[in-house]
Amino acid sequence: MHPSLLAQAPPELLLPKARILPQELGVIVNDEDPLSVRIAEYYRQARGIPEENLIHVRIPTGRKQIGDREFAAIQIRVRAQTPDHVQAYALTWVEPYRVKCMSITTAFAHGEFDEKWCSERGSKCTPTASGEYYNSPSVMPWQDHGIRPTLSIAALNFEQAKALIDRGIASDGTWPTGTAYLLDTSDKARTIRAALFPRIRDVFDEHLQIEILQQDHLYDRDDVLFYFTGQKRVEGLDTLGFLPGAIADHLTSGAGQLTAGWQMSALRWLEAGATGSFGAVKEPCNFLGKFPNPGILMAYYLQGATLLEAYWKSVAMPGEGIFIGEPLAAPYSGYRLLDAGDHWLLESAQLGAGHYRLLSAPSRIGPYRAEDFTLRASAGQQRFRLPKLDRLVYRLQPIAEE
Repeated sequence: MHPSLLAQAPPELLLPKARILPQELGVIVNDEDPLSVRIAEYYRQARGIPEENLIHVRIPTGRKQIGDREFAAIQIRVRAQTPDHVQAYALTWVEPYRVKCMSITTAFAHGEFDEKWCSERGSKCTPTASGEYYNSPSVMPWQDHGIRPTLSIAALNFEQAKALIDRGIASDGTWPTGTAYLLDTSDKARTIRAALFPRIRDVFDEHLQIEILQQDHLYDRDDVLFYFTGQKRVEGLDTLGFLPGAIADHLTSGAGQLTAGWQMSALRWLEAGATGSFGAVKEPCNFLGKFPNPGILMAYYLQGATLLEAYWKSVAMPGEGIFIGEPLAAPYSGYRLLDAGDHWLLESAQLGAGHYRLLSAPSRIGPYRAEDFTLRASAGQQRFRLPKLDRLVYRLQPIAEE
């Protein structure tokens, strides 16, 4: 018999929770908007989201923003319908995208309108409140921080929404080998993130192809995984190939005005093939903290977080920023277990730095026993050795630091 036919089948591996799951996502649908209803139902079924997580509101259509009192009434209905286990929300519309000076995604995330999240007060630009979810390792934001980060599945028609959702789902666990393009453009007011780029390249150079380019636009690339730039309008999008799960934004204070404004809407990124984007719903005030930190975003995304989590954790002052895309896209989720002869070779981005106890069992339901093995993971490590055991299920359990 051929030796490969005698190879031991790999066990099922249960990893520590690394991201928000479909059963933890609430989907908010506007029953006044037929497109919202259609998007919500398609998304719920496509992602296997429980029907109890569908949250109904009624918002008259055709408006770009709503007032604080109207939002407060809507939020009462949302809170009453939200199951306790829901950790985040997905909206299913383009308009409205503002609650006065706040983005609608941040208003739903925090469950309120508050001017502390707005940067322009009177005639002055003032730093807004900072969110404690910023750069947080939490995978249970509602439980740990009292916030349900929110992202809108924003599209102008169902075909665009379906394509966006399908891209996000197709990206899961694919471990893409694309490129991060970081553009230092001539628009210095909108390229304030460029100071972060060299450090980002140093940190991620071993894990991802990164190009820092001194130019205004990008053309004719078919491997775009990340694209961060600073321009009022971005040329060449129709010449680019975005990989499933790709994230792109252009740091302006008007990109979040999804259906209005004199700057390019963040919707153009999704229409070009990106799976997530971001924009501010209100000018002016270009504080660095109002916009995504590419290094933080990439770090969480490459560790298996969802697009929603990675984007939200990268923005220190999210009050005026709207997050759009497919919330649960997770290209670096999951694992690979390869036969390396006398041991298993585990490839996964989901294990943070620390020590893990190995448990094993004959089935998912147990009984589990602790093995005489401790896995030690360093920051950024993605390849590990696991012993071969005559057991069908392995579980890695974090060992709490004393």
